[in-house]
Amino acid sequence: MNAYNLVIIALRALQRNKLRAFLTMLGIIMGVASVIAMVAIGQGSKQSIQASLSNMGSNMITVSPASNLNGGVKIAGSSFQTLTDKDIVALKRQAQYVNEFSPSVTSRGQAINGALNWPTSMSGVSPEYLDIRKLTLKDGIPFTDDDVQTSAKVCLIGQTVIDNLFPNQNPIGKVIRFDNIPFKIIGILNPKGQNAFGQDQDDILIAPYTTVQKRILATIYYSNIYASAINEGVTDAAVTEITQILRDSHRLRSNEDNDFQVRTQEELINTLSSTSGLLTVLLTVIAGISLVIGGIGIMNIMYVSVTERTREIGLRMAIGARGNDILLQFLMEAILISITGGVIGVLLGIVSCRLVTLILSWPTIISEGSVLLSFVVCALTGIFFGYYPAQKASRLDPIEALRYE
Repeated sequence: MNAYNLVIIALRALQRNKLRAFLTMLGIIMGVASVIAMVAIGQGSKQSIQASLSNMGSNMITVSPASNLNGGVKIAGSSFQTLTDKDIVALKRQAQYVNEFSPSVTSRGQAINGALNWPTSMSGVSPEYLDIRKLTLKDGIPFTDDDVQTSAKVCLIGQTVIDNLFPNQNPIGKVIRFDNIPFKIIGILNPKGQNAFGQDQDDILIAPYTTVQKRILATIYYSNIYASAINEGVTDAAVTEITQILRDSHRLRSNEDNDFQVRTQEELINTLSSTSGLLTVLLTVIAGISLVIGGIGIMNIMYVSVTERTREIGLRMAIGARGNDILLQFLMEAILISITGGVIGVLLGIVSCRLVTLILSWPTIISEGSVLLSFVVCALTGIFFGYYPAQKASRLDPIEALRYE
């Protein structure tokens, strides 16, 4: 009873009950396919998040007002209004690790072109914003510091807004109305698609921040301040520097909390990647339960097989088969069922990933590690759940087995 003979005997036994063997494999197939698909989707989303945030500027720093908390709970729609022009002046004068700053204010409203209208947002920023956020122009020119000083009614337009308000037209030089205020379109932004949060980055208008502040929002406060560190290596130093400058600008005492928040792209990447990783692990564990269920199915079927083939076992023992030979014979059947189901499951998982990418446009990354792990788990599942029925078969008394009806 060498390994070759064991495999041949196991294959013949499975061929006699093809449908039952396939139904036994289903749990393993679905479990392996689910694990591979979940890991691939998780890895794809993690890489997509990292690429999306890095594309926004890997050394970008965002300063925002602190949220208003009541008993440790954030009150909806409530944030301190703390960021003003004097903060920008202080940062530009004192910061050494930052080379660009841009205030930011945002307003939601209807953009109108003749009979067409589209709900969108307008971001008021400075010319440096384009460099900080890695935005480029497809056509036209950016607005200048003079436009900021004079609160000029000019804007840059995203591709989504163009598709809805200027179908098959070149919008350069045309006038668009936002909140009943006319803006001349001077530039078209290159498309960027969706960001890591699923938001359309092309559904936007960009104008001088002074224009949005004075003509639309009527406020002196900023929603955010965007900054760009000299390089990624000094980002942490830049955060510390910005924090201290703003604390001094806001005249906060040492025992007072910051009334602002300073965040980097790296923090966002780590936070979102951690969340994505946690969800991937959770979904993989849930999918892995199918493997356990499949293993239990293997154990049940192997017990039935031992009972059905009791006379065969007695005959083999009568002509010289040892207990270990019988144990290995049935264990090999369980392993073959498990590994065959694993192979089919891997193929199904790969096909599922391709379909998810093709139909839903979700990024997926099939890692060699997940495929290899699936095979190892399948083999271990076959050994673990097939051992006890095989052991029962090996301990049968040959005389009683031959008398079994």
